[in-house]
Amino acid sequence: MEEWANRPNRKPLILRGARQVGKTTAVTMFAKKFDQFISCNLDRPGEMNLFKKRLPVKDLYQALLLEKNLKKSDGRSLLFIDEIQNSPEAVESLRYFYEEIPEIHVIAAGSLLEAMISKNQLNFPVGRVEFACMHPLCFEEFLDATGEEQALEAFRTVPYPAYAYDILLKHFHRFTQIGGMPEIVDLYTKSHDVSSLQSIYQSLLTSFIDDVSKYARNHTQAEVIRHCIENAPLESGKRIAFAGFGRSHYKSREVSEALKTLQRAMLLYLLYPATSTELPILPDQRKYPRLQFLDTGLLNYSVGLMNDFFTLENLHSLYRGIVVEHITGQELIALCTDIQAKPGFWVRENPQANAEVDYIIRYKNSVIPIEVKSGATGSLRSLHQFMDACNHSMAVRLYAGELKITPCATIKGKKFSLLNLPYFFASKITEYLDWAFKG
Repeated sequence: MEEWANRPNRKPLILRGARQVGKTTAVTMFAKKFDQFISCNLDRPGEMNLFKKRLPVKDLYQALLLEKNLKKSDGRSLLFIDEIQNSPEAVESLRYFYEEIPEIHVIAAGSLLEAMISKNQLNFPVGRVEFACMHPLCFEEFLDATGEEQALEAFRTVPYPAYAYDILLKHFHRFTQIGGMPEIVDLYTKSHDVSSLQSIYQSLLTSFIDDVSKYARNHTQAEVIRHCIENAPLESGKRIAFAGFGRSHYKSREVSEALKTLQRAMLLYLLYPATSTELPILPDQRKYPRLQFLDTGLLNYSVGLMNDFFTLENLHSLYRGIVVEHITGQELIALCTDIQAKPGFWVRENPQANAEVDYIIRYKNSVIPIEVKSGATGSLRSLHQFMDACNHSMAVRLYAGELKITPCATIKGKKFSLLNLPYFFASKITEYLDWAFKG
């Protein structure tokens, strides 16, 4: 937001993200950098009605100042329009703020923008607004929020000091256990009591169900959406078929519509596999996707894994390895402020030799494979197949072990370097690839 505010060609900013990821709080904190802050919440009928009048934008701005008992400021002003999905008129006004009073900094936010767009109830003025996404806290933000200054400094040091491994591993396990939803992290920071978080997890899940169901076309679709969000944590980390999802009788089209509605609400992601080892990374939507839920803490709560973390040595042994793959996906997604940018994975499906690599990312002009695995490097058969097919010689393994670069060779004899990286550095993969190539 700070970079956005300082750009001379700034446009109104639409902040997207799931409910309760902290959009309103972040904007309110950011507002302290301005001389004047005008905050509107379009859940309030009085404020929504100002936009319904379709006033000329300069008159609308004056009306908002009057509503808030404010005078026009000679300094920098920030106008925040929250829950903008409730008012097509407010969305329409954004183009006029850009055209007629560009000196006003305008941020809008809403939790179900994607669902409303899909129902053609909102039409953002193309070329006159810009977008950014917010996600749950990543591990780096978790360290900052919980006041772990020394661990944070070590985390940001590339390569990390070897003495920091154990403490970073401990903090990452706790982060993976409770997740990155701001309200959860805030309560944990105050109480350090995981058991006190249970009611918050449940209220978050209930609010998601109630919120998204309101935008269903009919009662039947609302029931399918409810079923899908209740079962999404149980199916997370797995490749799924739409028909019969969550052991239901629902048909493929019904489930597909429901899951895509939840994806537009940014409560989950459908990650489709790619079959090429070169750019561009093109997901194949004819194949089964892997389901990624909003937050690993919510997943742990839903499937009853919370207590398993207290005796845990590493994440690979937990829930058949699904949790460590899921938190890796969450960390990689948190790097993306573009709603279209999501991590992918790679598959090769044929009768002789099926293969699947956990994640692939773009790094400069290459597609880098990432396996989230423990055990011997020689057992990474899918990664070896990827390396045989790709045009470079670098791969990544995330595991519960120390940083090292291992020379490897595929069964066919291709030599490559394997960057073995502690799994708590998933969000630092690019920096560590830079370090590996320089070395």
